[in-house]
Amino acid sequence: MTTKESSISGGPSETIDRPNDLLVGEHSAKLAQNLSKVEELSKRLTAAMQQKRQVNPSLEGPGQDLMLKAAASFWSEAVRDPSKLFEQQIAFWGKSMAHFVEAQNALAAGKLEAPADETPSDSRFSNPLWQSHPYFNFIKQQYMMNAQAMSDAVDALDGLASEDRKRVSYFTQQIVDMMAPTNFLQTNPDALERAVETDGASLVQGLENLVRDIEANDGDLLITLADKNAFTVGENLGTSQGKVVFRNYMFELIQYTPTTDEVHQTPLIIFPPWINKFYILDLKEQNSLIKWIVDQGFTLFVVSWVNPDDSYADVGMEAYVESGYLTAIEQVKQICDVKSVNAVGYCIAGTTLSLTLSLLKKRGDTSVNAASFFTTLTDFSDRGEVGVFLNDDFVDGIEYQCSQDGILDSYYMSRTFSYLRSNDLIYRPAIRSYMLGEAPPAFDLLFWNGDSTNLPGKMAIQYLRGLCQRDEFASTGFELLGETLHISDVTVPVCAIACETDHIAAWKSSYAGIQKMSSTDKTFILSQSGHIAGIINPVSRNKYGHYLNPDMSGTADAWQEAAEFTPKSSWWPTWGDWLATRSAKKCKARMPGDATHKVICDAPGTYVLPK
Repeated sequence: MTTKESSISGGPSETIDRPNDLLVGEHSAKLAQNLSKVEELSKRLTAAMQQKRQVNPSLEGPGQDLMLKAAASFWSEAVRDPSKLFEQQIAFWGKSMAHFVEAQNALAAGKLEAPADETPSDSRFSNPLWQSHPYFNFIKQQYMMNAQAMSDAVDALDGLASEDRKRVSYFTQQIVDMMAPTNFLQTNPDALERAVETDGASLVQGLENLVRDIEANDGDLLITLADKNAFTVGENLGTSQGKVVFRNYMFELIQYTPTTDEVHQTPLIIFPPWINKFYILDLKEQNSLIKWIVDQGFTLFVVSWVNPDDSYADVGMEAYVESGYLTAIEQVKQICDVKSVNAVGYCIAGTTLSLTLSLLKKRGDTSVNAASFFTTLTDFSDRGEVGVFLNDDFVDGIEYQCSQDGILDSYYMSRTFSYLRSNDLIYRPAIRSYMLGEAPPAFDLLFWNGDSTNLPGKMAIQYLRGLCQRDEFASTGFELLGETLHISDVTVPVCAIACETDHIAAWKSSYAGIQKMSSTDKTFILSQSGHIAGIINPVSRNKYGHYLNPDMSGTADAWQEAAEFTPKSSWWPTWGDWLATRSAKKCKARMPGDATHKVICDAPGTYVLPK
């Protein structure tokens, strides 16, 4: 007698003409061998978990006051209008029961098929079994009904302030996403099929991946998003040619080697965010913004910030502005023998660039000729999606943690930003690694995403309290270096690039900040996509388009409605043209280093390397 191996879907995965007893014996041996590895891995997992750091509970979730407000609103509504609550519950119960009866009737009729499925499309349920298999389809439909019921219940809450409603909705969605059937082995057909096909080897490999991640992070679970052995900064990432020409305790200054015979007289300096490393601008030649800028004939400098340890506990925004921005600008002026530079600030570095511009205005200093802002917030009256983590319940916890550690550890920053896109950055990678047993992909962007940095404790609290929570720069003024800095002090020509689906720096908030600046020369560009992909959008890719409208007098929605949209076209050339007209005439290309600024080392320098 012969047989065919089958997967859980019921379809043949491979035809094998073998006696049944040999086939069963071979599978049993493989399964037993794989299961024998589980005990050893379980011991390692237990040992690793014992090393887990004690995390402040206030950093694990929203404070009780938010839950009390939501509960009070729910019961108030139930007392005031009980029929509304009953209608919601009856509708949910009706859908669930109708679906159960429909599924039962199909089985009773001898049909091994799923009933009609009108649930919306969802990439998590791409396996055909979610549609065709009665078991998996039943679970999926019930999950989708529950998810919709929870969403409807939150939407129906009355008496909640808009900010509280936004937070309740966000954290409810986190629970919904966490409880998706795809996140559990027994209800994930992809994982079960892989386990059957590999005689359990995929589950053993998944456990090995889990143990590896927990051991590597001292008991904490941080999912490895990319193959850490596939990339080395300076070898296959951050490889644009240049030299470190200045270094202090805050940053290294990189001057890039020109690729054109002539360059614009006014040099350009980029201040990247110090919550990540600068080589996002230089992942590889094909999508390197750094290389593209140099190829357009600009003398380019980039700041590479130090990755602080606890010795930087008392380093605040003052040091970033004075020992960072002002020092870097002065060094570039000396190297290029010019009176002013053009500057770019990306994300938090754009916020701090605007503070610097205000300070320069107060001092009558014209060292910055024009400024560009990439995904930058200067008006925090609407903090977008990230705002759910900027209330006192979280910020109080961060302040306490900084007082204990001296720094805001990169662990907390990485986790927070990951939860803003939990399905993409937590659950899907976890399924691939821990259930399917797959190795992390060799993906440069995800490698960079996992190569995060710490923040000095003092600076983190100044930023969170004064700028994010109290919105001082756009309202009463932000006190720094003996001056009261205000957004209206920004008068140089400005160009801002925001991203349409940015979950960190909402584009409408970015637009509002640029509106409040006193510059008479303003350009606003809206790129498609998000915080990273919208910026790292090379011309050759022809992927994301952009909006452009010179009239910034109206609301953000009115601006976009009237804007000219160029599909599948990078914003880089539009910005490059804007920059060129504000960079003076051409001169002979400048090589890194001069008589007073000797070359210290090759790009990408040393500050970018520590983990």
